[in-house]
Amino acid sequence: MFGNQHLITFLFFLFTGFFLIQWAKKISVKKQDFVGNLIAFSLSFTIIAWTAIKIYLHGFNLKEDLPFHLCNVIALFLPIFSITKNKTIYEIIFFWIFAGTTHSVITPDLTDGFPNFIFFKYWYVHAGLIIFIFYATIVYGFKPNLKSVFKSFLALQIYIAFMFLINYLTNANYFYTNHKPNGATALDYLGDWPTYIYVAELIMIPYFLLFLIPFQFLKKINKKIT
Repeated sequence: MFGNQHLITFLFFLFTGFFLIQWAKKISVKKQDFVGNLIAFSLSFTIIAWTAIKIYLHGFNLKEDLPFHLCNVIALFLPIFSITKNKTIYEIIFFWIFAGTTHSVITPDLTDGFPNFIFFKYWYVHAGLIIFIFYATIVYGFKPNLKSVFKSFLALQIYIAFMFLINYLTNANYFYTNHKPNGATALDYLGDWPTYIYVAELIMIPYFLLFLIPFQFLKKINKKIT
């Protein structure tokens, strides 16, 4: 964390995402949809291909390699939103990505460095999700609102309940419901198990609201201008 590989990769995706979105704003709607679909399907395919490779190489571990971690689940279902432009899906994944995936980029749970394939897969999926949600917001024009916070929170509760069931059946630790990640993460500041789960639940809605503030601020500015 915060070593040269981390910082260089972070900056690479930061600038890539910025210039991609600036370029996409200038092209036709048809081309915008094509680029969005390309990002979404490539992220989903990366998860599917990685799982298939693990199975083919007889390296698949039921406790670690099912695509059930939050970012993997988002990537798998991303093409549905990219094709349908369903607002509810956007509202759900907006907060999941900004509140969850961003932590995976800032404090990566990654032990394999460049040029290991795991390194590329990890960064492409996590940074790709962040780029895509910015793309959907800026290029597609989607915006979250107060109701979006509660929709995303309720959807997350369903996901967490499912993860508890999966972890119980497989003795795994998807979404870190049984113990914290091995590497340093923000969960380290929330106490030991199961305290960090309760604390995370309590602060989830206030935390989601923080990501809504910029949109409320811009909304007020637009009203004053008009």
